[in-house]
Amino acid sequence: MNGRTRRSTGEAALLFALAIGCDAPRPTAPPARSTPNTEVATSVSDAQLVRQLAAARQIVPLPRTPYVRPALSRLGQALAFDKILSGTRDISCMTCHLPAFATGDDRSVSIGQGGTGLGPGRSHPGAVFIPRNAPALFNMSAMRHLFWDGRVEVDARGTFHTPAGAQLTPTMTRVFEFGPISALPMFPVTNRDEMRGYGGNELAAIPDTALDGIWAGIMNRLGAIPEYRGLFQAAYPGTKFSDITFAHASNAIAGFIIDQLTFNDTPWDRFLAGRDDALTSAQLDGAKTFLALKCSICHNGSTLSDEQFHNVAVAQVGPGEGDGASRRDDFGRMRVTGSPDDRFRFRTTPLRNVELTGPYGHDGSVTSLRAFVEHYSESDKKLLEYDPSQLEPALRSTALDNAAAILAQRDTLLDGVLFSPEIADKLMQYITALTDPRARDLSRVVPVRVPSGLPIDRP
Repeated sequence: MNGRTRRSTGEAALLFALAIGCDAPRPTAPPARSTPNTEVATSVSDAQLVRQLAAARQIVPLPRTPYVRPALSRLGQALAFDKILSGTRDISCMTCHLPAFATGDDRSVSIGQGGTGLGPGRSHPGAVFIPRNAPALFNMSAMRHLFWDGRVEVDARGTFHTPAGAQLTPTMTRVFEFGPISALPMFPVTNRDEMRGYGGNELAAIPDTALDGIWAGIMNRLGAIPEYRGLFQAAYPGTKFSDITFAHASNAIAGFIIDQLTFNDTPWDRFLAGRDDALTSAQLDGAKTFLALKCSICHNGSTLSDEQFHNVAVAQVGPGEGDGASRRDDFGRMRVTGSPDDRFRFRTTPLRNVELTGPYGHDGSVTSLRAFVEHYSESDKKLLEYDPSQLEPALRSTALDNAAAILAQRDTLLDGVLFSPEIADKLMQYITALTDPRARDLSRVVPVRVPSGLPIDRP
């Protein structure tokens, strides 16, 4: 990889074709010349070229991981795995973010409160599904917009924007140490289908709009357990338990996620740090292809996500969010902004460890990574030809006939994008360089027990 090569006109044509997102021509031999080819750019090694392309796309290493106090991480670990946070004490945060499935659940859309079983074997007696796929929890401190629609975010002035509005008070946000991820755990516990339930417990009896009441109810439960009182006071020295709110709990869960689920030692990271031998020749070739394609316009930055919102023509399956005439659609970012221009837009998926985190799309409608990569080639045709047989039986009949509406607002970046199976092969090779080996086995993050004494989900 350290040898210097001349970039032929055929390869230059290949990179240009990739950059505009169309099928690449086969390189042809340059015409014979009796004099040096002065039209060829200064030669660089493939490794140097890939680093230059990455820099142009502002693809950079992850920022330094914030320091997390060990006592805060221990508290957050207990809370994340403890079912006491749910209404009927039957589900924890990590039931849908299982370490055994790379902090997802290997399902298109999740099954929350009232379900039994774990991961792909989980079921619900009423066939109740959560509208969206459970996203992975990797590298969350580097992200500014959380949830598929970005409904938890922090703006450039440091102001939190969340579904809680004024109920998330300045006193509470001052507790948050890690940005948006500190606020994220505030919300699944308030959702009836995810964790709170519809009856049979004191949390379910609280009105849906009284988020502060739900949070206070959970703290009443935790405060009744002496071990939790000790864990909170150790995590927040000098703070009386009477002054501790669920914001402290949410911040602790965030601290655990950052402390244990940040992964920054992929082959790609080692390559960016200067090691030419960190990538295989196939991965390097895949990186060159990826960086010249339109996909790197959206998959960039330290997480390989621009954290913007795009309509990439993904089929709508599952129960939806109650949008549209069918009440089974999901309008995505529009649900946050209210702008019709944001209909069907969802946050760009981060690509770190993505090979571990299927199914794919906001509703997991594409079950294999290879199929999702190929989806971007003629995505309009892929949507029109969507095959729901790839879904579990209970979801196959939920595929919504709304392709025309989705395609009417498909991101124009996808116009004309067409690439061959060989290009998809190269992209898949690059993706393998984005996996940190430590993310493959997360059994170490599961606690032996939790203070409530409730069972821990262990698939």
